[in-house]
Amino acid sequence: MQDVEVIEDADTAAVALDPVRSRLLGELTEPASAAGLAARVGIPRQKVNYHLKALEAHGLVELAEERRHGGITERVLRASAARYVVSPAAVSASAAQPDATSDRQSAGYLVALAGRLVREVGALVRRAGTSGARVPTLTIDTQIGFRSAADRAAFADDLTAAVLDLAARYHHDDGRPHRLVVAAHPLPEEDA
Repeated sequence: MQDVEVIEDADTAAVALDPVRSRLLGELTEPASAAGLAARVGIPRQKVNYHLKALEAHGLVELAEERRHGGITERVLRASAARYVVSPAAVSASAAQPDATSDRQSAGYLVALAGRLVREVGALVRRAGTSGARVPTLTIDTQIGFRSAADRAAFADDLTAAVLDLAARYHHDDGRPHRLVVAAHPLPEEDA
């Protein structure tokens, strides 16, 4: 089971976002048969089977094992990932193109950058998954409180200077290109 799977296909996203199927995916972080899952979620086994077939057809669940009970084979399935993220590419090919936005200070630009990040890292994870290789990433995540817009602007200037200095120090034209994105946004009220 993967840690996170990025869904790029619109049909797969629609299957995963169906409320019943989404619930079944959440339950299948632990392998279960259709009968066991039906008892757990309170949905008839035939209905669970129908939804599991759709999830399996789109690669969202996979066979964990088969158990023989007399002349019957019970299929035990599990989710293909612990968590799923839908890439903007599943909605629109142009959804994650920050270059289409001229205002680099806008929320739209930041959302497009985040979408591109999901799409690019998702593609790297898919490729690495077939070979078992790890994707070399670096993530820095913190919170900072600014007393004023002037403090935020001064911080942005200092951070820009520091990043440009580090990039100049470590960049090599013959090195493997990496993308660096630094973003800041106010926390929504409910998350504060």
